[in-house]
Amino acid sequence: MTLRTSLNDYKRNRDHDRKFPGELRSTTGTFSGRGDRLVHVNDDGALQDYSYPLSGLSGVDRSRFGVGGEWFDADADQRYDDAGVVETVHDRGKWQVHQRDLTLGRAHVTQFELAGDAPTDADLQAYVGFAPDGREGQTSLLVHENAVEAYHRREHDYVGASTAIDAAHGQIPERFDELVGDDPVEFPRRTDEERYEDAVMTGGVLLTAPFEDGVVTVVTLLAERGETDRESALSTVEAVVDEYGDADSLRTESAAARDWSLPDSTPRRETVVSDLRVVSLLSAENGARIAGPDFDPFYVTSGGYGYTWFRDDSEISRFLLDSARTLGVDIDHWHQRSADFYCRSQLDDGSWPHRVWPGDETLAPGWANARLETGADTDYQADQTGSIVGFLATFLRTGDPDDPEGLERTIEAAVDSLDDTLEDDGLPIACQNAWENMQGRFVHTAATFLHAYAAVARAPVSTELRDHARAQADAVLDGLNGLWTGEFYALREHEGELDERLDSGSLALPDAFREYAAVADLSAATLDRLVTHVEATLDGLERETDAIRGLVRFEGDDWRCHGQADEKVWTVSTAWGANAAAELGSLLDDVDDDRAADAYRRSRDLLNEILPGGSLVRANGYLPEQLFDDGTPDSATPLGWPHALRLATIAHLEEAGEGRVSTPEAAE
Repeated sequence: MTLRTSLNDYKRNRDHDRKFPGELRSTTGTFSGRGDRLVHVNDDGALQDYSYPLSGLSGVDRSRFGVGGEWFDADADQRYDDAGVVETVHDRGKWQVHQRDLTLGRAHVTQFELAGDAPTDADLQAYVGFAPDGREGQTSLLVHENAVEAYHRREHDYVGASTAIDAAHGQIPERFDELVGDDPVEFPRRTDEERYEDAVMTGGVLLTAPFEDGVVTVVTLLAERGETDRESALSTVEAVVDEYGDADSLRTESAAARDWSLPDSTPRRETVVSDLRVVSLLSAENGARIAGPDFDPFYVTSGGYGYTWFRDDSEISRFLLDSARTLGVDIDHWHQRSADFYCRSQLDDGSWPHRVWPGDETLAPGWANARLETGADTDYQADQTGSIVGFLATFLRTGDPDDPEGLERTIEAAVDSLDDTLEDDGLPIACQNAWENMQGRFVHTAATFLHAYAAVARAPVSTELRDHARAQADAVLDGLNGLWTGEFYALREHEGELDERLDSGSLALPDAFREYAAVADLSAATLDRLVTHVEATLDGLERETDAIRGLVRFEGDDWRCHGQADEKVWTVSTAWGANAAAELGSLLDDVDDDRAADAYRRSRDLLNEILPGGSLVRANGYLPEQLFDDGTPDSATPLGWPHALRLATIAHLEEAGEGRVSTPEAAE
């Protein structure tokens, strides 16, 4: 996203009550991606790259397509086909245009097919604006025989067609007076004041190409100077349009490229496929995952989303690990890839940085890197280290890692880091929370420490390390008493006082308690507290309107409310509630406690809202991070964390024999 694109959006949406102006929203449309390219196909068929975090390449900044002199409208019918190709149907009344999109590494294929009583002499109009090296100026075009190249310095981007390009006209970007003016600029366009070089010194081009036998295919390709020369890039464009000129070839390629498979008997198969697809879309080739598509690269109203947070990433890894066996999906290579990534990126003190670029694993911009600076500041998120330890220890115990000795060394160093950030009272030090908007000693951070220590105590590591981890788990369990309010666990202790608000992050406790219960007995009083806490949290954070139902993040959360009086519902909080209730149900089941049935019921009830047809789910299966009370989705869409939580909850309920979830229609 360039500044010009952001300013245009700002001008269009500055008075909108449900859109934050200046953002690159993905709350409509559907993604296609593979490896280090992620392409958004909006519901008007327009393409836009979200690839920069994964590859360092900016690609398509804006685009538009049309047939017969008319541009496609928004709100077209759009879905994934069974193979994972994005299908968009543009209805023109008596005829239709079927658009099919598939990403093939750094190439992206867009096929257009006429259907119905379509005009026989129709041409495709394609406006594609590239931003090589993220630049909106100092770019230029080269018009080749059947492709156009846009370039700045390192990045060279190409667009070609399967039929002869009848015309190619460079598009003049917004001039300075237009940038500072009140009105947005529509593209494509022609201007009256066009200098001879304007149609060349640009990254945008308007192409016209005829249909042949009712079909034309457009390919965009991202390339780097020094890695792919021009001749090779042009040959790739030509080869791709030749090979994938028909729908069957796209579907075959999409199905063959999937690096996971599911048996037909997989419970809630449609949802499981959707969750695995989302995690795959957000993953770089090394396995590192962005939190979500980066809808706010200029930090207009957030700190950006196109980075790898070790918390989100490792939680996703563990949920995948816990779910795979029950669901019958073979993703052992995903688990190994994640473990390798965590081992490579560990800091010298055993912790991990705030966030990194997933493509090359280098340090990304962040605000919680105190341990890279003074090493003794609250601007550190200790829960990230706890979450990674939980995954690595579980993988060492239940998986088949390539280098178990190396994995144990990583775990041992990480445990030393946890020890260094655990106070004598059994609670972690004052630090930043999982939501990254407060400092203090948080119940969620304590839950990740408890889970991590208990997981190490179960792992096949040295007796000394297991015994130490068990003792530390005991200390954290005791330390949680300091956060007990009499009815629930407080959000945090801050400056000697308890912050007695409910926090969905505390829903990590049932999973942590259950991990602890595998190495030591929980007292009846401790279990009673947990039941009371989960019930109070689910009751207190639930929000229901005419349009949606789910859990808010925490009491008093006013982030991105945009004029809405109350907290917004978050899908990660709702999914966490469903998962926590399922974990609590199993914990109670293990001791023959009759309250297990109610816990499972609450899990199914919340899960229902994030299953297809539920109030928090988009039609393509995506879970947006947040929703307004009227059901308008907001923020990162899709967000990886709730998709992994949804997957884990489906698997957990199925394994417990509690997977009967009614559809929203039946529930009504």
